[in-house]
Amino acid sequence: MGELVTAGNKGKGVRSDCHVSLELTQDGGINLELNSKVEIMFGASIRKEIHSILDFYSIRNAIVILEDSGALSPVIAARLEAAIRKAVRGENKEFLLPMLRQSCDSTARDRNRFSRLYLPGNSPSLMINAGIHKPDGIILDLEDAVAPDKKDEARFMVRNALRGFDFYGAERMVRINQGERGLDDLDFIVPHQVNLILLPKCEQAEQVHAVNDRIKKIRQGRQGSAPIWIMPIIESALGVINAWKIASSAENVVSLAIGLEDYTADIGTHRTREGTESFFARSMVVNAARAAGIQPIDSVFSDVADMEGLAENVRRSKAMGFDGMGCIHPRQIRVIHETFAPTADEIGKAKKIVSAFHEAEGKGLGVVALGTKMIDPPVVKRALNTIQLAVRMNKLDENWRENNG
Repeated sequence: MGELVTAGNKGKGVRSDCHVSLELTQDGGINLELNSKVEIMFGASIRKEIHSILDFYSIRNAIVILEDSGALSPVIAARLEAAIRKAVRGENKEFLLPMLRQSCDSTARDRNRFSRLYLPGNSPSLMINAGIHKPDGIILDLEDAVAPDKKDEARFMVRNALRGFDFYGAERMVRINQGERGLDDLDFIVPHQVNLILLPKCEQAEQVHAVNDRIKKIRQGRQGSAPIWIMPIIESALGVINAWKIASSAENVVSLAIGLEDYTADIGTHRTREGTESFFARSMVVNAARAAGIQPIDSVFSDVADMEGLAENVRRSKAMGFDGMGCIHPRQIRVIHETFAPTADEIGKAKKIVSAFHEAEGKGLGVVALGTKMIDPPVVKRALNTIQLAVRMNKLDENWRENNG
């Protein structure tokens, strides 16, 4: 008899998941026990899938117990493969289900990243319909949100989620682990159409280089060349001091984020609502990002019940120059989007500046004036950015000038 191995989750409150127990035997064929909440409708297809995966790995004799709480096919496959990899040391073959067409979409370097929703990488129930809340990005987290003894099996779950779950247009993001474990995480996400990788606790530009070196190595001999963007997260005093070097370390670094829980712990203080203890760090991140021509992204707001507090936090974040922030609950997404979006007053002022700019340009004038005030080029550029953002967010018709604004 072989070692008894397990993968997955079970118990009270677990849904859309399953738990696999696997024991390899010398003979007796496949002894499969299925306990499923959807036995009547899907029992036969679940059994067929289990047998096909076992056959793929040439497993002829085993005792398999699968306790199913309504798991979808990508979840069942991920759990069983994780168990098999534990039982068969050195097995590296991947059992891959077909990839959804929409999982092949690439994302633009400068796309909106107002909101990014963190989801534990080992909790499929939270992933399945997360995209319907319309975050700009969905982060499948392999780092802090996954227990240490579950990190290996979470990789299979995240890989299958990237391939088989509809993200409804949200950017497909993964936060990897630190160090060598994080580099090994890349083997499970780079070939499977991840759009953006979050690099936690980044303190040196060399960490970005190491990720890009591994990405290049993984992609050798493989099809597909869609860009994989990187978002380093600054979470320490050293990271803050090196923010510019990190922000400018590679062409595929598109944003620079700050994680305030770890940062405040690193400098020996506590995070407060006012944020005075992190003002310097946040300013450094904003300036480093702007100097590098990338997006500065603020930390999460941890009180998921305080919507007014969240809105006030976003207003302060926007005033400091941030372009977005993280969120840990879907209910935060709407508030983040509405508060980061240009206000009616901001749009109105931008329209006047842009109209004055085009009028001056049409007359061949080198100076733009609005009333009695001269308008400098940086002000015009900011107004144009506001207009573009308002159009992208459907707050302004793209033909507003032709329609007399």
